Amino acid sequence: MWFEKSSNEIIKEFNTDRINGLSSREALIRKDKYGPNKLAGKKKKSVLRLLFEQINDVLIYILLAAAVISALLGEVSDAVIIVIVVILNAVIGLIQESRAERALESLKKLSFPKALVKRDGSIQEIASEEVVIGDIVILEAGKYVPCDLRLIETANLKIEESALTGESVPSEKYAENVLEGENISLGDQQNMAFMSTMVTYGRGVGVAVATGMNTEIGKIAKMLDEDEKNLTPLQVKLAQLGKALGFAVLIICVLMFGVAVIQKRDLFEMFLTAISLAVAAVPEGLPAMVTIVLAVGVQRMIKKNAIVRKLPAIETLGSVNIICSDKTGTLTQNKMTVTKFYADGILNDISGLDVKNKVHSALVKDMMLCNDATYSADSKTGDPTEIALLELGAKFDLYKEDENKLHPRANEIPFDSDRKLMTTLNKFGDKYDIITKGAVDNLIKLCNSIYVNDNIVPLTEELKSKIMDASDSMSKDALRVLAAAFKRVDSTEIEIDSMERGLTFVGLVGMIDPPRENVENSIEECRKSGIRTVMITGDHKNTAFAIAKELGIAKDSSQVILGYEFDKLSEEDAEDKIDHLRVFARVSPEHKVKIVKTLKKKGNIVSMTGDGVNDAPSLKTADIGVAMGITGTDVAKDASDMILTDDNFSTIVEAVKEGRNIYNNIRKSIVFLLSCNIGEIIALFIGIVLGWPSILRPIHLLWVNLITDSLPALALGVDPDDPDIMKEKPRNAKEGLFSGKNGALLIGNGILIGIITLSAFYVGTRIYPNSLMHAQTMSFVVLSVSQLFYTLSIRHSEKSMFQVGIFTNKYLIGAIVLGIILQNIVITVPFLASVFKVFRLTLNDWLFVLLLSIIPLIVNETVKILWNRIVKS
Repeated sequence: MWFEKSSNEIIKEFNTDRINGLSSREALIRKDKYGPNKLAGKKKKSVLRLLFEQINDVLIYILLAAAVISALLGEVSDAVIIVIVVILNAVIGLIQESRAERALESLKKLSFPKALVKRDGSIQEIASEEVVIGDIVILEAGKYVPCDLRLIETANLKIEESALTGESVPSEKYAENVLEGENISLGDQQNMAFMSTMVTYGRGVGVAVATGMNTEIGKIAKMLDEDEKNLTPLQVKLAQLGKALGFAVLIICVLMFGVAVIQKRDLFEMFLTAISLAVAAVPEGLPAMVTIVLAVGVQRMIKKNAIVRKLPAIETLGSVNIICSDKTGTLTQNKMTVTKFYADGILNDISGLDVKNKVHSALVKDMMLCNDATYSADSKTGDPTEIALLELGAKFDLYKEDENKLHPRANEIPFDSDRKLMTTLNKFGDKYDIITKGAVDNLIKLCNSIYVNDNIVPLTEELKSKIMDASDSMSKDALRVLAAAFKRVDSTEIEIDSMERGLTFVGLVGMIDPPRENVENSIEECRKSGIRTVMITGDHKNTAFAIAKELGIAKDSSQVILGYEFDKLSEEDAEDKIDHLRVFARVSPEHKVKIVKTLKKKGNIVSMTGDGVNDAPSLKTADIGVAMGITGTDVAKDASDMILTDDNFSTIVEAVKEGRNIYNNIRKSIVFLLSCNIGEIIALFIGIVLGWPSILRPIHLLWVNLITDSLPALALGVDPDDPDIMKEKPRNAKEGLFSGKNGALLIGNGILIGIITLSAFYVGTRIYPNSLMHAQTMSFVVLSVSQLFYTLSIRHSEKSMFQVGIFTNKYLIGAIVLGIILQNIVITVPFLASVFKVFRLTLNDWLFVLLLSIIPLIVNETVKILWNRIVKS
């Protein structure tokens, strides 16, 4: 590893010149050998490929086969209706997902256009694509790092690496900090600079050791490119359902021909009947229903500050039982903020600071004057730590611009990473103040007095002990502690070496990247709902644990582990320990992927939230990746399934609620459709076994499945939210669509619908023995209308339709009314009646079929009442 070697070893290994750099000729040779310094693009999917992915589904294939067979048998109208359903399903999905798979394009944008290099003995500005292995690259504040570098010279160099490592503050860099060991994380490789990170302070020189796809950013690009597509739980279950239905269709056809042979029926007639049963077995409206319900859910989520990029992702949220969250920018605000201070002998929260107290005021003003950052309401530049000090002053209407006018800087000693101090000389009236800020351990050694009660008194060992106790207390809370001191002098004629001697201690400030508002409440709501929150961060262990403890994610340090420690565990040990762990600190992108994969192996449905480039691979690996919309990088957004437009962790909880409700709605729609189809199969099959004529024609079944069933199914799909949904625990990922009561509901109602349909046909043949069409019409109407009434009871498995509210879903009421009207039109309009081969029913016929049709509703409501009484007793 490059960070393990000295700068001289690196210079020798890459055969470069520290002073003159590479020659132009050598640079061309190396570019031809290693290629340009850019990330490889990923081939875009064509519209045809995306369209194929939408229709590549067993259910769709069964529908298309049914359409072809229907067309060959002359039932052109049946075939046309099926094809329309398939096209509608594909187009909706295509529109929603057409912008996906652009992660590598966004990564390419992070390769910034210009770089300063030494070539032919002079400094040249070249396109970053032209940087080659062995180039001597010069870094300055405000510049992006063009490739991975082994630093050979530094001067107070700090680099912002949060997008890559997740660390909330810029990393200090050193040229000769030679490290050894394979467990050194990226954030701890202080003699390395990585592609696409930004220099915030100082300057440096480095040797290009990796370019393009061989950089750390490039490794992430490869991980995104190679990661295979994950199917959501609903997609898996629908695929399984499609296979089961396809198998059922084959079994039905074989049984029908078996019955035909035994009963010596006409084989062609039985072939038509088998096709009828095949049509009955497949819910033609199911794919379109699921797609449309998910699309409607997407629109509802937009109003709740969440953009869903892939339709099935919204239902996945409903089954999530673990949310893995990045710390920086997701759980926290991604900006350093002063939260505590120590001055005038008192340690307190920042809310207790009083600028009327002269010691307090001196502490704030000294921190602002000894500061190189700039801050205003519109912009801020500089080191995040120094910006936090200026924001502290702004809270008390103190601004650096005003203070600089009153107390202009006359001299300075810049910050030095060895001294860990910065000193300025500022004019105060006819005198000057030397102001020093920095690490408390270093600064207190330079002080011989302390500013207390508006007096300067000797700094005794007892007072020193109190200062260090205050510093330790802040450090235990993972605060970054800075101290301030001053000394008054008569003029600017003072030797630099003596400026930082005999100082007067003023006070301390402690800062941290604080949690976002309402995040703690959201995490608690998740906990009550059976959802575990796990923090995954590149930050230091103590800092991560402090935030996790404050938010209620972790209770003790045994729940925290370092990334390299987890990576060293075997698969078995990792799976054994991961249920106890709540915080993963100092992790790399590879560690994050392993964590997510281990959680998934344990049968969890995992959501991963994040905003940085380093989060992208794990966002893609998770069951659902959630990116931040404001602070999130393009890479994170394009690798995700959902984007939060307000960057609020609390929005995830709302998304989970929406996901749970949508899944419930889809499931009851599927149960409704399939129980209706089972009813059709039972009615047809029993009728044939009993030797009756076909009680329903293929076009009757197609009408019921595509029109009468589909509209109520869609209405069920947009059923209003259940207010008690978050009182339920996340469903088991292995749980089937028909687990629990749903299976009994499906089969029981299927049998019930089948029996009343057979009853209608039997009574019709007795009342009208010479009119098969009349009996078929009665069974056709009962099959259709009974399913419409049945929707009222299926809205909730426990609450009665009166508790849910009959008119709370106006779409469903409209679908029922419209369904009955359409059914009446089909049997009363002469042209349609001839197409459907049905008979106009009399008033008595209608009364009879309506009485039969309401039976499933009455039975279901009665069962709910009895069930609730049994449970309560």
